[in-house]
Amino acid sequence: MSDQARGVAAMVGAASIWGLSPIFYKHLSHIPALEVLSHRMIWSLALFLLVLGVQNRLREIWQAVNSFRALAIFMVASVMIAANWALFIWSVQVGQTTQTSLGYYIYPLVAVLIGRIIFGETLSRAQWYAVVLAALAVMLLTYGLGTAPWVALVLAATFGLYGMIKKQLDVGPVVSVTVEVLLLAPLAVILLLQTRHNDAAVFGGDPATFGLLVLSGPLTALPLILFSYAARRLAMATVGLLQYINPTLQFGCAVFLFGEPFGGWHMAAFALIWSALALYSVSRFGQDRARRKASRAAAASGTIV
Repeated sequence: MSDQARGVAAMVGAASIWGLSPIFYKHLSHIPALEVLSHRMIWSLALFLLVLGVQNRLREIWQAVNSFRALAIFMVASVMIAANWALFIWSVQVGQTTQTSLGYYIYPLVAVLIGRIIFGETLSRAQWYAVVLAALAVMLLTYGLGTAPWVALVLAATFGLYGMIKKQLDVGPVVSVTVEVLLLAPLAVILLLQTRHNDAAVFGGDPATFGLLVLSGPLTALPLILFSYAARRLAMATVGLLQYINPTLQFGCAVFLFGEPFGGWHMAAFALIWSALALYSVSRFGQDRARRKASRAAAASGTIV
C-alpha cells in the first residue's frame, strides 16, 4: 500500500469514528453530559500521556507552554474544545444529532469566513457563493422551524474559533490536545468527585457504564492520531473532502438509527448546505491543483537556473 493510500485509509478511519460516535454517546444518555465530558478528558489524557511517553515526547508538553502567551492561547483553546465536546454529547443525548450533523457540515464554510475576516484570506467567487448558500440554509431552517438551529451554529462557531486559535501555535495535534485536556483535567476531577454520590455512576456502580466511560478516552484519542497521520500524507483538499464522511454518518445516525424528525424544512436546508459544500469542494480542489502546478513550475525554473 502506498503512503498516500495509507493516508486515505487513516483519514477515512478517523472520520468514520467521529461520524459513528453518536451511537456511543447515545448509550450514555443516562449520565449527565458534563460527567461524560469529564471522563472523556481524563481517560483521553491518560492515553495521550501514554502515547507520548512511549514515543519519548513528554518533554514536548512543557516546551509547548514555555511562554505566557502560549499558555493563554492553550487555555482559550481548551475552553473552546470543551464547549464543543460538551454541546455535542448533550445534543446526542437529547435527540439533536441532526443539528450536530448540520453543524459539522457548516464548519468548513465558517472556517472560510473566519479566514477572510480575521486573516484577510482571499475567497474565490465560488467560495463566496458557498457561504451565501449556507447562510440561506440557516435562515430557511430558522423560518421553517420557528427557531434558529443554535446547536449547529454554536458547534460550527466553537470549532471554527478553536481552529483559528490553534493556527497561532506551531505544535502537533497530539501534543496540543494533550496540553488542552491537561489544563482541564483538574476541573474534570473536581466535577466527578462532587457528583460521586449521584447513582454511583462516576467511578463505580454499573460495570458496563463505567467501561463505556473509560472507552471515551480511546474514542477521543484514536481518531485524532489517525487524523494527524493522514494530514502529513495528504493534500489539504483531500483531507477536507474526506472529513465530510463525519457529518454524513452523523446524519445517517440521526435519521435512520435514532428516528429524529427530518421534514421538508430540514430537507430544503440540507440541500442548500450540500450544494454549498459541492461548490466549496470544487473550488478547493481547483486552488490546490493550481498551487501544485505553481510549485512544480517554480521548482523546474530553479532547476534550469
